[in-house]
Amino acid sequence: MIRMLVPALLVALSWSQFASAEDKNTDLALDPAKAGPDFAIQGEYEAAPADKLGVQVIALGGGTFRVCIEAGGLPGAGWDGMGKVQLEGKAEGGKVAVNGKGWNLTLDDGGVTAIDDTDKRTVQLKKVLRQSPTMGAKPPEGAIVLFDGSNVDAWNGSMDDRKLLKYGATTKQKFGSFTLHLEFILPFKPYGRGQDRGNSGLYLQERYECQVLDSFGLNGENNECGGIYTIAKPQVNMCFPPLSWQTYDVDFTAAAWADGKKTANAKVTIRHNGVVIHQDQELPKPTGGGKPESAEPGGLHLQDHGNPTFYRNIWLLEKK
Repeated sequence: MIRMLVPALLVALSWSQFASAEDKNTDLALDPAKAGPDFAIQGEYEAAPADKLGVQVIALGGGTFRVCIEAGGLPGAGWDGMGKVQLEGKAEGGKVAVNGKGWNLTLDDGGVTAIDDTDKRTVQLKKVLRQSPTMGAKPPEGAIVLFDGSNVDAWNGSMDDRKLLKYGATTKQKFGSFTLHLEFILPFKPYGRGQDRGNSGLYLQERYECQVLDSFGLNGENNECGGIYTIAKPQVNMCFPPLSWQTYDVDFTAAAWADGKKTANAKVTIRHNGVVIHQDQELPKPTGGGKPESAEPGGLHLQDHGNPTFYRNIWLLEKK
């Protein structure tokens, strides 16, 4: 179950790590304190369980927002996967008002008032900051600790002054089948669109990419966060808002080979923020930018796509 943390507590636990980060672009922020007023509005809003409603607010830059109204609750927390209404609006006087498609919403002071014109009901929603239930997971006995913030000895890569692993890193060791835990964080880049919004990627065996991207509030396609690039979209888009720590927990089975020929495709089960987004998904071929398939093991690669994404608490347990 995804845990909820009150804003003040989450700030104390996580945001302090970004105090030394320098924003190299006025459209990009790594530090919530420097992210501007739009950052305070964007995020997830949840109603009481009986109201069965969730709202995700995506900052688009310049005080504009996309508001996603989700029947049942937030993704992974009640959303039925079908009912989703999207509206856009602009902040005025510290408030954002949007209306259309049978809804009237007002965002103000960390909450949302939603009026459903169809059912003639008014729903109050509060802002929530969710945390993955596997956040901070400890490596089991026999696991290989690939990164714990102390050094980058296991990587061809580098660590920043916050002791986070930078994008553009590859393990020195190669692996066959394994389970993996990894935590990542995406920048706040409200003017970015599509693939230009916190883009990276987790390559398994340097062959198969699970996309790392700020896809908060989007539909969840195979080229968005959690997608197996060009092969399979996630069962649900579990991407948290930017500047939230997120988790991937991966169970990977390497392809089988005999006499130089592949006899079974690789398979993967992935949990994003604790929710299964791929279950025994076959990987029939390498994804874009991946190395050719072979019987040889491969490393983990964290793609450099020109966006500042960072990683921590990475460990791997090889399957015997």
